[in-house]
Amino acid sequence: MSHESDLSRIGISLPKNLLDRFDEILEYRGYSSRSEGIRDAIRNYITYYKWMSDVTGERQGVITMVYDHEHRGLLQVLTEIQHEYLDVIQSSLHSHVSHDKCVEVILLRGDGEKLKNIAERLMSQKGVESVKLTTIPIEE
Repeated sequence: MSHESDLSRIGISLPKNLLDRFDEILEYRGYSSRSEGIRDAIRNYITYYKWMSDVTGERQGVITMVYDHEHRGLLQVLTEIQHEYLDVIQSSLHSHVSHDKCVEVILLRGDGEKLKNIAERLMSQKGVESVKLTTIPIEE
């Protein structure tokens, strides 16, 4: 059984602007090293994944998505994905944040598994910077 004290080395490639923003956050929050910040980020990612796996049953939800609308072909793919889920998407709101960046808010209602599926499909697209799914159970 592996413990957190058993360390493994990895190598990753990141765009400079992403690494610069990450370093700013690490400095602001007082991390002693990038490694410590990356470990914390991975722990948070795992916690979010576990939370997402508990989204079951009938739910009302909101997806908040930030993406680069200049990314080639992205708008077409996002539209196609949303059209596949017309049975759970109730409404969407699109706003231009800057010349390149947009934010979209999608209101959903339906089976939790289906809500997770659309969020994960949107999240996996190149050019999508962030996707956050928030849900609550529908009480009868």
